[in-house]
Amino acid sequence: MPRFRITVKQRKNCNAILLEPGMSVEVVTPTFSNPVTTNGGQLIADAFMRIYGIDMKRANALSTVYLNVEKI
Repeated sequence: MPRFRITVKQRKNCNAILLEPGMSVEVVTPTFSNPVTTNGGQLIADAFMRIYGIDMKRANALSTVYLNVEKI
């Protein structure tokens, strides 16, 4: 099972949610495809909620524009 590190690229303030560059999470996925685009980014949204208490869907930040994905 591949492991990915997802890091916020740029500062974003949307719907009273502030994302800072460098915030990162690690997720393990059952597939080798990009976790941002797979299943609506649910694994990433869950990881950010668990670690930072941030709702990535409400912040409209589940996109490769705001997130850098690297396979570990």
